[in-house]
Amino acid sequence: MSRTTPDPLVTVVGLDAAGAPPHPALAPALAGAGLVVGAARHLAAVAVPPGADTVVLGPLAPAVGRLSAAVDAGVPAVVLASGDPGLFGIVRRLRAAGLPLRVVPAVSSVAAAFARAGLPWDGAAVVTAHGRDPRPALNACRALPLVAVLTAPGVGAAELGAGLVGWSRRLLVAEHLGTDAERIRAVTPEQAATETWSDPHVLLSLADTDTDAGPAPGYAAPGRVASGGMRSDNQPAAAPAGGWALPEGRYSHRDSMITKSEVRALVVARLRPRLGRLVWDVGAGSGSVGIECALLGAAVLAVEQDAASAATIRANAGTHDVTVRVVVGRAPAALAGLPEPDAVFVGGGGVDVLPAVVARRPERVVLTLAALDRVAPAVGLLRAAGYAVEGSQLSAARLADLPGGSIRLAATNPVVVLTGERQ
Repeated sequence: MSRTTPDPLVTVVGLDAAGAPPHPALAPALAGAGLVVGAARHLAAVAVPPGADTVVLGPLAPAVGRLSAAVDAGVPAVVLASGDPGLFGIVRRLRAAGLPLRVVPAVSSVAAAFARAGLPWDGAAVVTAHGRDPRPALNACRALPLVAVLTAPGVGAAELGAGLVGWSRRLLVAEHLGTDAERIRAVTPEQAATETWSDPHVLLSLADTDTDAGPAPGYAAPGRVASGGMRSDNQPAAAPAGGWALPEGRYSHRDSMITKSEVRALVVARLRPRLGRLVWDVGAGSGSVGIECALLGAAVLAVEQDAASAATIRANAGTHDVTVRVVVGRAPAALAGLPEPDAVFVGGGGVDVLPAVVARRPERVVLTLAALDRVAPAVGLLRAAGYAVEGSQLSAARLADLPGGSIRLAATNPVVVLTGERQ
């Protein structure tokens, strides 16, 4: 026996961000609706039937309550939304409330922004700063070469631009998409930070390169902007296909001044890098730890006092195709004014750097120490700053060939790895 189910009573319709006419499903849905919910601009753009109640979206809770009451009463309802309401939109909240939905999407503001700029976006990460901590969105822009950000009042192009100063980025800001007031501008982070932008707008953050022609004709663009960021595995922020804890030979380094792969594996695990987090690599040396955090999606800021080593870090980052911002200076003084970290690795400077690091209150601090007399002071400093501390001493012995085909074990220098977790 076949069984039919009734049509959902709440129809969520996206209004095209590119300015195209509404989907044909909107008219019959509106004609039968007893309740229409949407932002003021959306309600003004459609023909709400006489007699239908309307709710202007502000705080979502009252609108969800009205929709739930309509469903309980068997009254059809329509919810108007921007673009694709399933992309960081109202669909998630309505589903969480248990409402039966039919969703009719339109072109999203993200798709429209990329289309207006004439850029592909199959390698882009899409994040939102709307209604949440904006730092993960900002750190995604710092880490990845192609990011679209859905903004909000107070967390838009000006604020994100200010946070991207020092990173090699170009920004495309798309305002009022699909309206007569539509405007798309290409600016530097510094320029974005000093301007006032209209809401709503979408921000596209692109790696600043000279390899592509930039936005479509008709849009102002200082310099050139990258169009890609497309990975071969089509995963903008997935774990690296080549793995991590890579052999030292995969990095340029001076006099073996590099965190050994066995130690690096534990250090990176303790730092917990991922998309949306900012990691400091202090006393970065060859940059291997920071680069492997960047390979796992984190934004990375490397601090190194030696100019030659700083150039090596940049070269290694380029070899591994990741973004690492390098600050040349001696810690702790060089740490002043840097953006707040989520995790910090102290590979150089040791105990002398720790007070300045813990003063910034990162969630996690990881440091490596070769000298045992520095372990107790470091543990004391971390605990006094409110960090729970755990530590391990790592001693690795690697296979090495002997004449005649025999094999021996060649010991590497033992290292103490300390991890502080903020309480």
